[in-house]
Amino acid sequence: METEEILDLLRQAADEVIIPRFRALSDEQVQEKSPGDLVTVADREAEIFLTKKLQDAYPDAAVLGEEATSIDPRVLERASQAPHVFTIDPVDGTRNFVEGSPDYAVMVGEVRNGQTVRSWIYQPQHQRAYVAEAGAGAWCNGARLKPLDPPADPGKLVGATSNRELLKQPPQDLAPLEEAWWSCGIDYPRLASGEVDYLVYKNDWPWDHVPGALLVAEVGGTTARLDGSAYDLVTRRPWVLTTASRQVMGPVGAALAAVVG
Repeated sequence: METEEILDLLRQAADEVIIPRFRALSDEQVQEKSPGDLVTVADREAEIFLTKKLQDAYPDAAVLGEEATSIDPRVLERASQAPHVFTIDPVDGTRNFVEGSPDYAVMVGEVRNGQTVRSWIYQPQHQRAYVAEAGAGAWCNGARLKPLDPPADPGKLVGATSNRELLKQPPQDLAPLEEAWWSCGIDYPRLASGEVDYLVYKNDWPWDHVPGALLVAEVGGTTARLDGSAYDLVTRRPWVLTTASRQVMGPVGAALAAVVG
């Protein structure tokens, strides 16, 4: 499928399944997968819709959906071994969605032989669509995003996180972190647009980070572990750092690692 065709699938899922439930969810349409981790009927139906469409178009590809994995963790194991994978986060920022905040997104990433080649982030309430293609650039609503130019001094960088530990105890040599937007589908585009200079997360689920990492890479940024090692679809361990340039990855990662261990 062409890149725009897959973006149309995200829009269709939002229009038909997600937006009609926005600020209209009943109590029985919201559940907890684990304490504090919410899922709604919109998450499940949107993922089913996108999974079917992608599998119809790419029958040999693995589809790694957040909700399918929460039911059967073997989905993640199978996808990690597949040469062609689509990641799906049907409603990224589910708590925001449940609470009536417009800061949520629909996200899909395409990975071939371990490398992310295309990604899509659609923000239904903001009516913004971000698309990235490896080596070809990144766009918002058809306008190409400009290369990022963060400050060279780590102390002047603007960082954001949703991790309470880091918000309470900022690393030395870095400015206090701002609270992020509780949705990777909002956070990564804000970094790609130059609103913040780095993002740090404790959880490293592929459906959260694969789409945004490519978006940021196509405007000159990078995503890695705190020690600078590459982030990938297969490895699971805490902490992911995304910076607006490779030059600041080292000092920012070291400062953060000194706090979180």
